[in-house]
Amino acid sequence: MPVALQIVSPAKELLARDVDMVVIPGSEGDLAAMEGHAPLITLLRGGVVELHEGGSVTDRFFVSAGFAEITPERCTVLADEATPLAELSRAEGETRLAAAQKAYDDADKSDITTLLPLQDAVLSAQAWVETAQA
Repeated sequence: MPVALQIVSPAKELLARDVDMVVIPGSEGDLAAMEGHAPLITLLRGGVVELHEGGSVTDRFFVSAGFAEITPERCTVLADEATPLAELSRAEGETRLAAAQKAYDDADKSDITTLLPLQDAVLSAQAWVETAQA
């Protein structure tokens, strides 16, 4: 049985369809959501969401951050930003990385509430660049 997958960003719903399995970049590591998965909500890190059907990867999307909800029947990915891999630009990733790194470098290192989101932005931009190179 398939799992109902929905990928949503603030701009639009990117995808809503059944898949055999979806692999998502959870904050603590990659997760595979399939039918019967235990209920779970996880933060997403910058990385690639892979859709699996018929034993192979059919689609890949880059997500910058967000969270995912997994139930035994469905997986909902609520991404801050989601982009099909074919549309990733290495140059844009490098621009994002430079801006994120500058914001981090300029931040008050004693203000942890500001620092943590800036670190996440740097890691997400690094993942964008690495993914666009692949």
